[in-house]
Amino acid sequence: MKASWDIFCSVVDNYGDIGVTWRLARQLVTEHQCHVRLWVDDLRAFEKICPQIDPQRACQQQDGVQVCHWPKQWPEEAAADVVIAAFACQLPHAYMEAMAERESTPLWLNLDYLSAEDWVSGCHGLPSVKFRGVQKYFFFPGFQAGTGGLLREAGLLEQRRQFQADRQAQLDFLQGLGVVPAADTRLISLFAYENAGLGSWLQALAEDLQPSHLLVPEGRILGDVQRWLGVDSLPVGSVQVRQSLTVQVLPFVRQQDYDRLLWCCAFNAVRGEDSFVRAQWAARPMLWHIYRQDEDIHLDKLEAFLALYTRALSPDAGAAVLALWQAWNTEAEMAQAWKNLLQHWPEVAAHAEQWCLEQGSQADLAAALVQFYLNWI
Repeated sequence: MKASWDIFCSVVDNYGDIGVTWRLARQLVTEHQCHVRLWVDDLRAFEKICPQIDPQRACQQQDGVQVCHWPKQWPEEAAADVVIAAFACQLPHAYMEAMAERESTPLWLNLDYLSAEDWVSGCHGLPSVKFRGVQKYFFFPGFQAGTGGLLREAGLLEQRRQFQADRQAQLDFLQGLGVVPAADTRLISLFAYENAGLGSWLQALAEDLQPSHLLVPEGRILGDVQRWLGVDSLPVGSVQVRQSLTVQVLPFVRQQDYDRLLWCCAFNAVRGEDSFVRAQWAARPMLWHIYRQDEDIHLDKLEAFLALYTRALSPDAGAAVLALWQAWNTEAEMAQAWKNLLQHWPEVAAHAEQWCLEQGSQADLAAALVQFYLNWI
């Protein structure tokens, strides 16, 4: 009999938390034949990435996953064989009691945030707190051996390769979004938090000799885009041209279409965790807007990833990537850093492909979770 899994997701930052847990839940069902309930406290945010979701329904089936609203008043529910508290969310006390009352103790995992910091591999898989005899364990996604790996569906990289080799498939997909890029245009996606440094980057793109077509899914960065353009509003479908730069606002799309959007672009600016990982699978040069934390501890995480990501680059190319990412994440002047990156474009682009292949050679997060459970029992 297949194990039952309960995944709890408290939507903190709009789409990142639910993005990760929704991908994980689907993969556990489709590739590992698990029975999965996904408990989500904000179904309206979920609806953005899965339009089939009905926010009014307490429980519903989507892609083989039982999606349930996580209510403030917890109903009486039996605990699953495996319980995942995503990103350190606090489980309902009544559910924890149900875990303790099970005849066979469940595996309780805290699926933590992604980090490249050295300490992660040392803490991955270690026991955490106990509740009435039920032991919780740390489970850390990561980029190196000794961690839980990254979310990656079976066959994803081959699908990406085939799509990127088929120009007509890309054009057809983009046309479905209302995007018709010129033949010589550099296609860039932008999904980010608010950033005061954006205007200097947009200005550099506008003044570049090579035209750029910037695709901006609706989200938090739109206010900064609007201010630079000097327009009153930027509804979905808007197209604005400033010198060499075309800016187009896209609707928020389901996860599979966002993957294809990343695959179409020559450069992807992403944010948080879910889109950050998907940009790496796109195997294209990228820019990460890390989620800001108190006392700037997010910059330590950024530095740890950059040290890992740039170590195979030449010193000059590595420095160019480092400078651009640091400028973006400190809301500094972007123009010179962008121009410096363009000087090393062939090497940075080749490196993005190689990095993708290296990460793709490791066990994926869903498989690592299932193996951890099998080892535990």
